[in-house]
Amino acid sequence: MDDTNLESFNTDYMRKYRGTSRVALKPTTTQQVSEILKYCNSRVIAVNTQGGNTGLVGGSVPLFDEVVLSTRGMDKIVGFDDDGGSLVAQAGCVLENLDTYVQGRGWTMPLDLGAKGSCTIGGNVSTNAGGLRLLRYGSLHGSVLGLEAVLADGTIVDLLRTLRKDNTGIHLRNLFIGAEGSLGVVTACAVQCAPRPRSVQVALLACPSYKHVLETLSRARRDLAEILSAAEFLDLESMKMVTKYLPDNVVNPLSSSSSSSAAAASDSPFFMVIETHGSNETHDQEKMGAFLEDCMSLGAVTDGLLADSGRQASLVWRIREGITEALVRRGAVYKYDVSMPTAKMYELVEDIRSRLEAAGFRCDSGSDSAVHVLGYGHVGDGNLHLNVSAPKYDDRIQDLIEPYLYEWTGRHGGSVSAEHGLGQMKAEVIGYSKPEAAVALMAQIKASMDPKGILNPYKLLPQKALEEAYSKLNKADGATV
Repeated sequence: MDDTNLESFNTDYMRKYRGTSRVALKPTTTQQVSEILKYCNSRVIAVNTQGGNTGLVGGSVPLFDEVVLSTRGMDKIVGFDDDGGSLVAQAGCVLENLDTYVQGRGWTMPLDLGAKGSCTIGGNVSTNAGGLRLLRYGSLHGSVLGLEAVLADGTIVDLLRTLRKDNTGIHLRNLFIGAEGSLGVVTACAVQCAPRPRSVQVALLACPSYKHVLETLSRARRDLAEILSAAEFLDLESMKMVTKYLPDNVVNPLSSSSSSSAAAASDSPFFMVIETHGSNETHDQEKMGAFLEDCMSLGAVTDGLLADSGRQASLVWRIREGITEALVRRGAVYKYDVSMPTAKMYELVEDIRSRLEAAGFRCDSGSDSAVHVLGYGHVGDGNLHLNVSAPKYDDRIQDLIEPYLYEWTGRHGGSVSAEHGLGQMKAEVIGYSKPEAAVALMAQIKASMDPKGILNPYKLLPQKALEEAYSKLNKADGATV
């Protein structure tokens, strides 16, 4: 390929990370992946596995000139069990295409992401992607029934089973889920789908404070219980970013009328998206209506909209899912994906904003040159997306955020990566979330499964831990000669 065609393989979605690979390969079968890895391993050629290239931590693009192994050519659905709902598909299948396929059979994918139109199921599995409905359907560690992977030396490991219960030995599939391609290339997977909901209710709510967001979440868990499928929040900065920078003229539906409550809602400091999945529309609407009435009577919600059409529901989700796109359109973005006790989530946003302001950066929303600090995410499972938006990248901003943000997260018992993975961005900061012994064990597993270190190098784990693990491996090999 020429440099123009290679650009998309070398550059990440955020335009923050850029490699210099001169080779991109697009195999269509597991056997071809095996041959590629066998060849590269024998010559110690580094390989960067890439799916839809929608990652946000630099995990999907080369750091230097690694060979890019793209799974986009592996886009076939292998089979589907109409009775049990298990889907078997190649790694390059786009998530949205898979959901469309199973929808026609009365099922739904257990995973939903803003990048669903581009991300691939192999990438989802390799990063253990979370998404919007983890609250209802759980993580991929529970949904992935089996997978097929190719090791660094070309060995094909066939774990592609659709059994719900299989307690024979170590559950090897879990080694590859979330390993970001560092232990092997996932080439196919079996996913347990969920029955397609017959009733979907979506509400957009305005809350006067983060405390009221937490109250609303608590009542949603209690009042909506078995049908609650998503609980999201976004602050006013996020709403303003979406309505200003998205190209399709998105508006806040709560501010579309001329009433005093609509005027107040347009400037509400917080918004929530609450969604339910159920089987009885009348029952679900009654539950959602009673929930909204209860929240508003207590002052936890100042205004709300219960979508009365698919179009309106799509608009609500467009606001939540469009934040990342709006940020990219605005300029430079410093993205952080952390998890912590829900009550602490917005304290971190306020702390970072105050820290930047104290250093002389303008953080007011009215200025195009301002540095905007946004908070949004999956409040239902304690996952905060903290984003700092600036007209251009500035080392002073990053130095004010890092490592302070990671230290703050660690002090409050959180994780430096809730769902995006570690990639290039966070490989060296895993220690804020995991003890040294755990990191060392991960490095030992990496060294034993990829002795020559060709798979997605320079990512996921700290270089010091990897060097120590490979040193031990080489000494052990030398002792047996």
